[in-house]
Amino acid sequence: MDALSETLRVVRLVGAIFINGRFSAPWCYQSPHADGVAALLEPGAERVVILHMLTAGECYVEMEGRPPLKLLAGDAVIFPQGDAHRMSSEPGLPPATGGVKLATVLSRRPAQLAYGGGGATTRLVCGYLACDARLARLLLDGLPPVVKVSVRDSNAGGWLEASVRYALAEARSPRAGGEGVLAKLAELLFIEVLRLHMNEQAEGRTGWLAGVGDRIVGAALAALHRRPAHAWTLEELARTAGTSRSVLAERFQLLVGQSPMQYLTQWRMLLAAQLLRGSSAPLASVAGDVGYQTDTAFSRAFRREYGAPPAAWRRSQAARLQDAHASNDPHGSHEAHHARDEQVC
Repeated sequence: MDALSETLRVVRLVGAIFINGRFSAPWCYQSPHADGVAALLEPGAERVVILHMLTAGECYVEMEGRPPLKLLAGDAVIFPQGDAHRMSSEPGLPPATGGVKLATVLSRRPAQLAYGGGGATTRLVCGYLACDARLARLLLDGLPPVVKVSVRDSNAGGWLEASVRYALAEARSPRAGGEGVLAKLAELLFIEVLRLHMNEQAEGRTGWLAGVGDRIVGAALAALHRRPAHAWTLEELARTAGTSRSVLAERFQLLVGQSPMQYLTQWRMLLAAQLLRGSSAPLASVAGDVGYQTDTAFSRAFRREYGAPPAAWRRSQAARLQDAHASNDPHGSHEAHHARDEQVC
């Protein structure tokens, strides 16, 4: 199994499609910075990645300091750093005044948005993927502020588009489970964007996805992800990747930005955090599952990565999630109320 598949298998991603839009020119849709609305979209989320997919028509993406990016039907975009952006029928349009507040949009998912000047029609679905901040850095490191791919041109494109249309229709029906299907589709769409971008990457790109797509580094990453608890040495890993120690070390550092052994420690700690957050397993069991023979060595490594011992970190995560859910109620925090007041169009 490759490193991307293994990462997505073991790490919890939470997604949803929350807007089904039908816009007629001229129109402009404003999307705030994802960090400002992460807790409202998904309580307890550390990072949120926004994604859009055009199912009909065309539009433009505008971001501060970047030229407008044109999208056609079948295109999908993600914003790896969660940057604020505008979707519009033509560059330079202001968002509609007196627009829809985020709280209104999130009151029912997916929200049905329809407005504009009566001209050419564009259909747009908007979703998000929420995950751990460290996982976000791992997956998205080295990507540009906006990633655009043509889903329609991929092998899965026709199936994905048809599935999104079906799930949107089901979400409006009285049958149960429609939102659950849309959540899985948001995750699938995100994964397909990453896969397509990997295949389209130009020579000279760096980052984790570039490493996954490299013959040598990808083989090493796959081995580390397949057997994270194994007592790897650089020599054994190089043999597994079919190269020399020096070539592997140099290429791994160039693409991933750290040594193979540093990466292994980081991956083990991410796995440990998932186990601590998602189970009540004893610390000794978690330590053994990620390759540490003693609690002491595991606790030392975990504290270096997360700034707290494993047991204390586990308690803080449970309290944080509880606070996040509490702040998302009608009497919640100032930040939650501010997020609710964000105007999305």
